[in-house]
Amino acid sequence: MGQHILAIDQGTTSSRSIIFSPKGSIDAIAQQEFSQKYPKDGWVEHDPEEIWESVVSTLKEVFNKCSVAPSDIAAVGITNQRETTLVWDKHSGKPVYNAIVWQDRRTAQYCRDFSEDEAFVSYITEATGLLLDPYFSATKIAWILDNVEGAREKAENGDLLFGTVDSYLIWRLTGGESHKTDATNASRTMLFDIHNQCWDEKLLSKFNIPASMLPEVMDCAADFGVIKEEIIGRAIPIQGVAGDQQAALVGQACFEKGMAKSTYGTGCFMILNTGDAPLQSKNRLLTTVGYRLNGKTTYALEGSIFMAGATVQWLRDGLKLIDDAAESEALAQRAREDNGVFLVPAFTGLGAPYWDPDARGAILGLTRDTGISEIVAAGLQSVCYQTKDLQKAMESDGARPTTIRVDGGMSRNDWVMGFLSDILGAEVERPEITETTALGAAFLAGLQAGVFNSIDDLTHCWKSDSVFTPRLTKQERDQAYDGWKSAVARIRCS
Repeated sequence: MGQHILAIDQGTTSSRSIIFSPKGSIDAIAQQEFSQKYPKDGWVEHDPEEIWESVVSTLKEVFNKCSVAPSDIAAVGITNQRETTLVWDKHSGKPVYNAIVWQDRRTAQYCRDFSEDEAFVSYITEATGLLLDPYFSATKIAWILDNVEGAREKAENGDLLFGTVDSYLIWRLTGGESHKTDATNASRTMLFDIHNQCWDEKLLSKFNIPASMLPEVMDCAADFGVIKEEIIGRAIPIQGVAGDQQAALVGQACFEKGMAKSTYGTGCFMILNTGDAPLQSKNRLLTTVGYRLNGKTTYALEGSIFMAGATVQWLRDGLKLIDDAAESEALAQRAREDNGVFLVPAFTGLGAPYWDPDARGAILGLTRDTGISEIVAAGLQSVCYQTKDLQKAMESDGARPTTIRVDGGMSRNDWVMGFLSDILGAEVERPEITETTALGAAFLAGLQAGVFNSIDDLTHCWKSDSVFTPRLTKQERDQAYDGWKSAVARIRCS
């Protein structure tokens, strides 16, 4: 058995397989995009079979890109888009419906109905650390059981299984032998008691979800099952699992209380390590499991932004202002400074700290001399302003981040990272390896496999590439942020 680690990074718009060396460097990457389905306004779905095929395809392709063989792999780690909900028949393995994606808002009415019970809403937050919102898995499961013919009866007979994407992949990769998840993914379902680290019977009863559907909850570094030999020519153990944002927290080596990472993928997620005690936010941030190792839970405070890279995708595919995301940096550099244009990308509502599912997007402050550069720059800046919203909320909760480490596709844009530092008024640090989500999954698998001995080994693997420092004065920063807050106020519904 070798010492390399294979990470599966199953994201919202693509699946990737990445092979890491024992020192945490990348040997090869294979990536495949898959289709996004929007059957109705506010609905977002994925075809589970398409997800599966994209994962298998990249697993095979990645070995063709380097000299590493399956026999060189010690373990596999999985990281995944969180909250996305799959329900499948445990006998046939066939999903009863498409995967309902985390961005999907179809259960907003469910949430409004439940919200009339204030005691129950408070219980959700106390037990799970989450807010009652369509974003999380619970109401998505309920919708499938209520709206897919025969699903409710099958579930009550014990014939259906639920999983977030990690569980579904584990189940498929092991040939249906393992139905497991990890504590970070479980903590995003709105069904998991983060204090007692178990499924919550009261929540299952309220949402009318049979407990038999749920996977076994493991540590992030644990034995999740073994990949069938026929998939990549060798049976390899799956030994690390974490939801994508928690995986990035591990990949960024944010193991000390007060360290934070901000990931810029399809959405943006800022997570702050709060140590061994959960900190309940007064500003509508989420309390969640940061990671769980050797039975010990480290908690985190999280703010979620729905639209980051997805905003750039919209500028490219929706408005056709750019042909490629890479063009956005040069265009933004040409934009007039202080042009007063604000793009609020509330296409599927607003995330933290607003949690306004009915808000919709807008471009404000247009004048006759506004051009493509200004609109593109406003789209990029919107991601930074939303990160500022999260920073302010964390500070108000008494948890100011001491270190901000960035990753994800957009973190490679120097112009965006420079503006992010400006608007945060803080140093922003980008690592050499920006694939920190996959790296975190690899770290976790490597811990369980014995490639790494401790989290100290992981800390030593992390290396800084660039540090961005603020250039704006406090007055300039506050003025710009006031403009953003005014723009958001214009489009809010609740």
